[in-house]
Amino acid sequence: MAKKEFKSESKRLLDLMINSIYTNKDIFLRELISNASDALDKLYYRSLTDKKVKVKKEKLEILLAFDKEKRTITISDSGCGMTKEELEENLGTIAKSGSLSFKENMTKKEKIDIIGQFGVGFYSAFMVSDKITVTSKSIDSEDAYVWESEGADGYTIKKAKKEDHGTEIVLALKEDTEEFSYSKYLEEYELKSLVKKYSDYIAFPIKMECVHHELVDEKEKKYEDKKEIETLNSMVPIWKKNQKDVSEEDYNNFYMDKFNDYDKPLMVIPSSVEGMITYKSLLFIPSHAPYDYYTQEYEKGLSLYTSGVMIMEKCSDLLPDYFSFVKGVVDSEDLSLNISREILQESHNLKLIAKNIESKIRKTLEEMLKNDREKYISFFKTFGVQLKYGVYNNYGQDKDKLKDLILFYSAKEEKLITLSEYVKNMKKDQEQIYYAAGASIEKIHSLPQVEQVREKDYDILYLTDYVDEFAITAISEYENHKFTNVENGELDLESDEEKEATKKANEDNSDLLKAMQEEIKEVSEVRFSNKLKSHPVCLTSKGDVSIEMQKVFDAMPNEMGIKAQTVLEINEKHAISEKLKKLYKKDKEEFIKYTKILYSEAKMIAGLPIDNPTEISQLICDVISK
Repeated sequence: MAKKEFKSESKRLLDLMINSIYTNKDIFLRELISNASDALDKLYYRSLTDKKVKVKKEKLEILLAFDKEKRTITISDSGCGMTKEELEENLGTIAKSGSLSFKENMTKKEKIDIIGQFGVGFYSAFMVSDKITVTSKSIDSEDAYVWESEGADGYTIKKAKKEDHGTEIVLALKEDTEEFSYSKYLEEYELKSLVKKYSDYIAFPIKMECVHHELVDEKEKKYEDKKEIETLNSMVPIWKKNQKDVSEEDYNNFYMDKFNDYDKPLMVIPSSVEGMITYKSLLFIPSHAPYDYYTQEYEKGLSLYTSGVMIMEKCSDLLPDYFSFVKGVVDSEDLSLNISREILQESHNLKLIAKNIESKIRKTLEEMLKNDREKYISFFKTFGVQLKYGVYNNYGQDKDKLKDLILFYSAKEEKLITLSEYVKNMKKDQEQIYYAAGASIEKIHSLPQVEQVREKDYDILYLTDYVDEFAITAISEYENHKFTNVENGELDLESDEEKEATKKANEDNSDLLKAMQEEIKEVSEVRFSNKLKSHPVCLTSKGDVSIEMQKVFDAMPNEMGIKAQTVLEINEKHAISEKLKKLYKKDKEEFIKYTKILYSEAKMIAGLPIDNPTEISQLICDVISK
């Protein structure tokens, strides 16, 4: 029989579809199963609207088989089938979709999920096969026909024998190459996995003859292979079930199986939305972070389904970065898919879904914080850093969405509190929100600069995460109260008398302070201070970059050269102050030793490295040995 040419620029278009449109060979099975599902849907619809067509829904199914020796995969369905003309029109014309035509001819009141739209999914099978044979018998015809093609060169159609209506597709797989093993599709496990991954929620049963190793003689440890027909797909997604019919255990088991977690989720968030955009979602907040969560390898995203078919395993557009820890699925029929159904076209509806999901997650966290503080703290200890990152990322554009979700350790309360709770408990004469940053609560608590603020009975937020100070800086102020770093040299808590005394001390000893700065050129200023209580010295900073921020910049792989503008402050009331004044007048050499030692002490307190520890160690020994 003479070959017929495809009705289009077939060679170029088929080559494009096989090598460019589809980037993942695995999806060939998804496409063929989706086509089979459409055929079953059409027949079931016909049975509801045409009295001549009688069919029971439970008899509608998709069968999957493979033959290792012949290197074939067979997908068959008991659907409406195709006439010779339909084979010619649907398979002989690339990008002609029978499903789309059927959908377009339906009235607005009629509701049925038809997956195929573009008429190209069938040809994805050429990615894995050299030859495709389609045998089909229409519900409207007594005759069956076989369509056969080996690719872009064309196809043949001839009469065939087939008893029942429906379609059978046989793929003759390509031989293995160094780059790709096509034989993997002849393994039972691989086919099961592909069905589970992409087509688990097709509304009709997908069945396959499976082999099970059954123990027949326990004493002899003898096993036999038993064959049985197994249904591979779940059919009804858990998120489409009535929430009243789904137990907590059902949700937990689905989460652990779907997302390969060994522990149940901290929170389950089911949702069903109808209106401008219709979708169902099932979201989970994990109880712990994945091992790779804070690495570049981690991929955020929700599994995206439409009409029971998984379109994307991880659709990153559905989640903002600050909620990247959320796992889950979204199912909608209102999405604009591209021709391969592998990625989404620029979609207004997708943005609407993403906006709704972001709002749903945020409100759920707000409710958790309000109604179950213990659970929220557990969540925050795991993912709080990500929320803080979201506060300052993108120049702080999302800070107002997140600022009431973040917690900081309160020095006074000795627990994590919100910014709202801090402001609520502020003293009447307090105008600013005070904070201090450091490696741990214990280290911050012992900072010299903390003493003055605590003496006034003001609370201090202790910031221990590297992102904390950047988040605070992005928020800038909360309920008209500005944030103030207690380690900033411009901290203004002294009385007028104290300020005047400090000013006089610095003026009277300007030469001494200038001499100290000449020895420690790293600091922008050396000065006497009355803010210190028991400590002799400390380092403070000027400007927008604090000492803790500098540590973060210094830890980055690319040297950014961003440094804090530091000030060495000396407690004017401490005995060390009088010692310096005496040494400056009587022993300049000893004065220089004290200057270097005091500066190193201040750096150690601030958690900064000492450039010359050996020299400082010798100087300390020289001083204490006298």
